[in-house]
Amino acid sequence: MLDALTVAVSVAALVLAAWCGYAAFRDQPTKDWHFIGMAVVTVLALAQLVVGVVQLARGGKPDEGAVIFVSYLVGALAAVPAAGFLSLAERTRWGSVTVAAGAVVLAVLEVRLHDIWGG
Repeated sequence: MLDALTVAVSVAALVLAAWCGYAAFRDQPTKDWHFIGMAVVTVLALAQLVVGVVQLARGGKPDEGAVIFVSYLVGALAAVPAAGFLSLAERTRWGSVTVAAGAVVLAVLEVRLHDIWGG
């Protein structure tokens, strides 16, 4: 695993969480700009999924098993888009809270991915 990519995804997710949390604090739903931020974070998570699968194909061995590792990679990829779709259904401040929570979940999944790989 690339530690720099893991840190980049985590930081981007936490910035998105803070941004959407601030929107919720101001009683605002998710806006188009928030969805652009979600897309950026999702592209970073997709890049991490690709890097992780390539590392496995090259013979890399996660400490806790490949199945768990790939499952966490897929879950990390799905966390923010799932929260984004839920925020579309809830066009109040709680939609922003949902995205903020999804981004925090992604940051936690990144820490766990680092641990699973052997960091």
